Amino acid sequence: MTAPIPSARPDPVLTIVAAVLNEVDNIRPVCIEMAEACQALPECEFVFVDDGSTDGTVDALLAVRQEGILTGLRVLCHDRRLGKSAALRTGIEAARGRWIATIDGDGQDDPTEIAVMLDLALAATGRPPLVVGVRLRRRDTLSRRVATRLANGLRRRLLRDGCPDTGAPMKLFLRDDFLRLPQFEGLHRFLPSLMGRYGVPLLCQPVRHRNRLHGHSKYTNLNRALVGIRDLLGVMWLNNRTRLPHRVIER
Repeated sequence: MTAPIPSARPDPVLTIVAAVLNEVDNIRPVCIEMAEACQALPECEFVFVDDGSTDGTVDALLAVRQEGILTGLRVLCHDRRLGKSAALRTGIEAARGRWIATIDGDGQDDPTEIAVMLDLALAATGRPPLVVGVRLRRRDTLSRRVATRLANGLRRRLLRDGCPDTGAPMKLFLRDDFLRLPQFEGLHRFLPSLMGRYGVPLLCQPVRHRNRLHGHSKYTNLNRALVGIRDLLGVMWLNNRTRLPHRVIER
């Protein structure tokens, strides 16, 4: 009688996804901090998606993995720059965890907040929620804070999504809930509205926001404003055209 084949390693409960672009100086400290933070988490994996970096970001990620700094690190690479939403989609499609947490790779987000957000989601009754980490004190330039406040005000007025900070990088949700959404660049800024159309409840959790470790933002205020208005109109159209049954009966 042959011995049974050992079962494969079980899928993690949580996948932490980070989309990165030219963050070579931030990779190591961010990964070290994630390794410390994951001690308070259930079984998890880390998926970093490089969106066409030109500065050695991928080499830094591979070095971190080779040195064993972050257990369960997976590195996916786009052959060209496609945008943050596309990078997140790549990571979430590849994820093995039922739950997804998203975080930026510039050091502004505190990974210890993920445990709090996951506990909040698991304790919720009824439909599993989308948890958004709302940045109460932004550590950005004055012009960027003003631009973000204006954009958030316009979006909340038009979409009525109930979220004060939809552009917050830190979000936690079911993988299946994300993958049912249509893909477009800018998607990650409208998850409360889009998931809400599918009955996903929203929970907002205050989180710390910190100064960037190194480098600078890849987006200008003008670029964000022009693209954001176009995306907002598109999401309004999409929400208006979405038709879903309240319940389905199989006979």
